[in-house]
Amino acid sequence: MTEADNAAVAPVARDALIIEPASRADLADIIAILAAETLLGVRDSTDPADLPAYERAFEDIAQDPRTTIYVAKREGRVLGTFQLVLMRALTRRGALLAIAEAVQVHPEARGMGVGRAMMDFAIAEAKRRGAGSLQLTSNKQRLDAHRFYERAGFERRHEGFKIDFY
Repeated sequence: MTEADNAAVAPVARDALIIEPASRADLADIIAILAAETLLGVRDSTDPADLPAYERAFEDIAQDPRTTIYVAKREGRVLGTFQLVLMRALTRRGALLAIAEAVQVHPEARGMGVGRAMMDFAIAEAKRRGAGSLQLTSNKQRLDAHRFYERAGFERRHEGFKIDFY
């Protein structure tokens, strides 16, 4: 995200919940939230030996003007995170599309409106940045998440496919 874009993205408060671009200081909390999600097996790690890989990824993302990692904080504590990616496509007459990725709420904060506030923010930010739509994927096993996304206004439209390489 460029400095001009960062300046345009003011933190949003909702019931003392602040949603803002993540800083390097938030990384350990973000990793802990990602590592807490084990429904699909262990995919992320809080092992200090893995920190350099997360740091490199964070720096790469921070330098990309079309992607931003956000955090939702209450009283300084990171309760949720998501990544917003903007992508230009040839479809829809060259539309700018937004993708929400890695949407996670700390297990202790689920059901407290954190996820809804993050999705409301993602929708507003995608619109503000000129995107024609916002999409996300959710694993088929995450049935509670599917109901949540539908309540947030998302529609089931596509069947997704994926190949993991590691």
